[in-house]
Amino acid sequence: MTHVLAIDQGTTSTRAILFDAKMDIAASAQEEFEQHYPRSGWVEHDAADLWDTTLRTCRAALAKVEDAAPAAIGITNQRETVVVWDKATGKPVHNAIVWQDRRTADFCRTLRDGGHEEMITRRTGLLADPYFSATKLKWILDEIDGAREKARAGELLFGTVDTWLIWNLTEGRSHVTDATNAARTMLYDIRKGRWSTTICDLMDIPAEMLPEVRDSAADFGETTLLGGSIPILGVAGDQQAATVGQACFAPGMLKSTYGTGCFALLNTGTEPVTSKNRLLTTIAYQLDGVPTYALEGSIFIAGAVVQWLRDGLKVIEAAPDTQPLAETADPGQDVILVPAFTGLGAPYWDADCRGAVFGLTRNSGPAEFARAALESVGFQTRDLLEAMHADMGDAEEAILRVDGGMSASDWTMQFLADILGAPVDRPKVLETTALGAAWLAGMRAGVYPGQEEFAKTWALDRQFEPARDDDWRDRRYAAWKRAVKATMSV
Repeated sequence: MTHVLAIDQGTTSTRAILFDAKMDIAASAQEEFEQHYPRSGWVEHDAADLWDTTLRTCRAALAKVEDAAPAAIGITNQRETVVVWDKATGKPVHNAIVWQDRRTADFCRTLRDGGHEEMITRRTGLLADPYFSATKLKWILDEIDGAREKARAGELLFGTVDTWLIWNLTEGRSHVTDATNAARTMLYDIRKGRWSTTICDLMDIPAEMLPEVRDSAADFGETTLLGGSIPILGVAGDQQAATVGQACFAPGMLKSTYGTGCFALLNTGTEPVTSKNRLLTTIAYQLDGVPTYALEGSIFIAGAVVQWLRDGLKVIEAAPDTQPLAETADPGQDVILVPAFTGLGAPYWDADCRGAVFGLTRNSGPAEFARAALESVGFQTRDLLEAMHADMGDAEEAILRVDGGMSASDWTMQFLADILGAPVDRPKVLETTALGAAWLAGMRAGVYPGQEEFAKTWALDRQFEPARDDDWRDRRYAAWKRAVKATMSV
């Protein structure tokens, strides 16, 4: 029993990856699932799809390795997404409301106008924004007939996606989460390590429906649905799992993951740092009851802008087509795309603005759109690192470790190094999110090494060095800032 099964439940697909004793990938399976957009700015999933694709991909991955008997399961998941279900029947009372969803923007504005944001930030490290789980959960309790009364009676359960999957895997025996996912709900006091009764009361959210919070490596229950009895021993939200998978265990280490969105986390150690530049203070991971904190910058649209090129504009057939198309773009055109499809995240936090394109000419076409889409990810990453440097002072000196699907694009990573004016390190193992979840579970099971030895296994694939001068960098970034300002003023 030297294998570890990692479940990576993301925003657009679910993957199961079986890691062997050396933490190499032995087998994997992946399924996409449908996205639901009931109204502008609203994003939902059928929670049954999340569970069904998890079960199928786990069974498919295990079937590819003869006599695979995992020592443990690790789970990593899209964060902030809200599921509420009936404790007796296991049926969700509403579609899962996804982290990208902006339907509670007006209520968040009311919280800010009422002077509550300072208290929320002090306790949770977060801002009063629709991105987080609390206002989504409140919306379900407000809008679904009888939901709040049932929740008070202990008949409804709340969970982020990890909790929903664990509850199903354990057939209703475990209603739990880990500290990293709890820290993204806007209901959890990250300093005291417990649910905040003050915020729950403010939102009128019954504490009876909240899961028990545990370490990122802990006993979350066991499942018998995959053959035998397999313990679930590791859980972390996707960005925190990537931080672990990149072995960013020392204060000052920085990683950025490019998936549907983009999320940069800077390890700040065992003391939380309060941002003065609208970054988030969060828990990077929690082991042996001790949280390690991070500053986080959140970009809502990264890989999703490539999906838009494919599914919305239909100028590419598959994501890898973007790079060769961008390489043919007219260098004389300076098209800027601000992909605020669901608002802007850090450091702007504007839930109401929407996407815009600047600098179009009669000759602008698919190639210019492709280049602008990829460049938008680099520009937004610089926004985050500028804010981190302002908060920490030394973040500018950190080498950025990257992962996620978009990091496989050499063109995109080179532009990132150019616009940052700093090296960008891409590891040999890009599946760092799943690897982080696997390591947490495998370390707990005793089949994987501790932090220090695990960190030594990190290996560089390629370092991208800046190849542009400061004049080019400053000119391009100034154009981006002007475009963002114009987008937010509409």
